[in-house]
Order: sequence, then structure tokens, then C-alpha cells
Amino acid sequence: MKLAVLSITRRGIALGGRVVAALPGAVLHAPEKFRSDAEAAAGSRTKCYGEKTGDHLGKLFAENDAVVAILSLGALVRMCAPYLKAKDVDPAIVVLDESGRFAIPVLSGHLGGANALAGQLAAALGVTPVLTTASDVQETIGVDILGRELGWALEADHDVLLRASAAVVNEDPVALVQEAGSIDWWSRHANGRQGPLPANIHCFARLEDIDDGHYAAVLWISHRPMPDDWRTRLSGRCVIYRPPASAEDVA
Repeated sequence: MKLAVLSITRRGIALGGRVVAALPGAVLHAPEKFRSDAEAAAGSRTKCYGEKTGDHLGKLFAENDAVVAILSLGALVRMCAPYLKAKDVDPAIVVLDESGRFAIPVLSGHLGGANALAGQLAAALGVTPVLTTASDVQETIGVDILGRELGWALEADHDVLLRASAAVVNEDPVALVQEAGSIDWWSRHANGRQGPLPANIHCFARLEDIDDGHYAAVLWISHRPMPDDWRTRLSGRCVIYRPPASAEDVA
């Protein structure tokens, strides 16, 4: 992951040096007028800029997978606005306050990994992650990232993902059918989950075991092709996950 740490004050730059030290490959970006402070904080992993911070942020959007910004949330939102495209291409953006107390994912929390990055910062620096994504707040399944840490490939279009995600967080009945892949995914899902699956998630071992009319969405983890009759029956509400073949397969 290409990761930039952006700070615009001396106190923030000192914190930025700690972030760079904690995250391999991270580079500290600071205004040219604070070059000596930045180099003292992060050494050779420093880049200084002379243009406006908003203009420099545009370059960071284009060149990095993630940005940790040590500045006010409101200022960052205004600076990000001209560069926003879509959540599947925008970098992960996390805001840190200058005191190093809170890490707030602002952009691309799931697909871009901002929530996971906030978790890394929490583990490395002792900050408190402030997560607002509904699935994380509710400790339920993040439909768009299920199995990602295990290498599962996702098959679903944007509308289906939205519909299935809404069903999960609104506590509608959802069928989770696992025919393949590691069964130990819940404890590692989205920075880790504790306790049982939520009550609205109903687990099955085979697709044919479900009463499809009863469920608002179906999450199907399998290697096999979708049977033609089931493709029709589940149209618009089935998200498919393809685990890599491994010794951990359940089927």
C-alpha cells in the first residue's frame, strides 16, 4: 500500500513522524516551511511541498492508496471535495487529531481500507478508532469486504451490493450459504468480530437448502457455478464470494 501522511503544523508533524515509524512504507508530507521539523520527525521518509495544501492533496489522491491527514475534519472534507470520484477508486482517507487521540475514517472505509487503517493506527499508537460505517457499528457483516483478508473474490454489481448491505444492517433475514472457503472468517472479519453472528444471518451448507422466498438477500460462498434456475430466483439479491482453492475448504 502506498501511504501518505499529511500534516501542516509542527505538533501534527511530530505525530506524523510516529505514524510513519509505525506504518511501513508511509511517507510524511509537510509544507516546505516546516522542512526541518519534518525531516527531524521522519528522516528520509519526508516530502515537502510548496503549493497550497489542497492542491498537494490532489496529487496524493492520484498517487497513493491511502492518506492519513493530521488536520481538522472539516478542512479535510473541503479539500477532498474536488477530487472525489467513486468509492472503488478513491483512496482510503483517515483523519487523526493533533493530540493523537482519535482516528476517523472519512473516505473509502470498506473497499479502500480506511476502517482497517484506523484499526492499524489504534494498535500501533493507542488511538481510538471512530467508525461510523453501519456494519462496523453493529458488529455485523460488511457485505463488500466479506472474506477479503482471506483472498475471496467478490461477484456482484453495485446495486446488488447496496441491496444486500441494506438487508444486513436493517436486520432483514439474510441467508449465508458457505460451501467452500475457511470457516474461520468471522473472527478475522473487518478488524475482527466478537460474539456470534447477528440473529438475522441464517447459515446453510448448500444453496439448495434455503427457502429463497424468505430472505431479503443471499450471501453465497462457493466454487461452483450458479445453477440456472437459482440465478433467476435470486436475481438482484445474491452476492457471490469465490474463495481460492485450499486445504481449508469446507466442501
